[in-house]
Amino acid sequence: MLIGEVARRSGVSARMLRHYDALGLVRPTGRTVGGYREYSAEDVRRIFHVESLRSLGLSLHQIGQALRDPDFTPAALVGDLIRWTQERLERERELLERLRAIDASAPTDWQDVLRVVALMQGLDSPSAARRQQTVLTRRDDEPVPADLLAKAVLTESDPVVSGALRWGLARAGDQGSTAGVTALAAGIRDEDAAVRRRATLALAELAEVPAATAALQDALTDPDPTVRGPAALALGRRGVTEAVPVLVALVAEGVNDVDAAEALGALSEEPETADRVLTALTGELDAPGADSATRIRLTQALVELPGTIGREVLRRLAHDDDHAVARVAAAFVNLLDERQ
Repeated sequence: MLIGEVARRSGVSARMLRHYDALGLVRPTGRTVGGYREYSAEDVRRIFHVESLRSLGLSLHQIGQALRDPDFTPAALVGDLIRWTQERLERERELLERLRAIDASAPTDWQDVLRVVALMQGLDSPSAARRQQTVLTRRDDEPVPADLLAKAVLTESDPVVSGALRWGLARAGDQGSTAGVTALAAGIRDEDAAVRRRATLALAELAEVPAATAALQDALTDPDPTVRGPAALALGRRGVTEAVPVLVALVAEGVNDVDAAEALGALSEEPETADRVLTALTGELDAPGADSATRIRLTQALVELPGTIGREVLRRLAHDDDHAVARVAAAFVNLLDERQ
């Protein structure tokens, strides 16, 4: 077959066939009297071999090695191809995320595009100081893709930079914050507890976004206490009663127990919730094996309850068998009586 017919049947252009010939990949077996390339059936099969290997991402040089060397083993090369493809896909994914971030900022001109690109470059800097400066030096009138800041929050390990990112995210406004919540909510479901905790802390500062509250409620059942604890504190301040059991546990464990007790006090302003809080606290106080320090913290939490809700329990505790608990409870009873 002449080159034109081979090109039609194989789908490989005549120009590429000539290139294969020049490289020695596929040389036509014969020539016509007029000097035209003439391909045999075996030549055509070799063309399809070349195209098959090209489809796997091999370079023409690698294909030449594979076809010339009968001892050539594909295992190592295929492994390299897998690694190169994964790296390429990662680069493409990063590019796609950058383009989506630029699109989400609704740029009106190229200056807007360049500002977003500069923000992305600053957030990707290996220098923590530059990452922080990138967020803090942004002008109020400059739009910022909130989901970009949210994703940076999830990966930021430096606590100072994390604080700056959360601050920047909270400044993004309702519309921007809503976009950021979507990314943070995905972080709540991440396998890494550190990522889930960063997401929780960021969501806690987005009090005006309803979707943030829903995402925080998902974090209440997290197996890691460093995730469910901050979620409960944030929800308690927002009046979400589902946070009560976790808040009581924080008091018992001595983790942010003062903040947790204050949140329980605020929740107890509602009579129905007050009964639930009192029941939970007394349940922990009477739990078998509760040590003196734990029961003292729970006693102190009773003082935060409004009105006379915890007064009767405190009077009972003033006669507790544990003298340390009894002294603390008696002191609080006297203090509350004096205030009354």
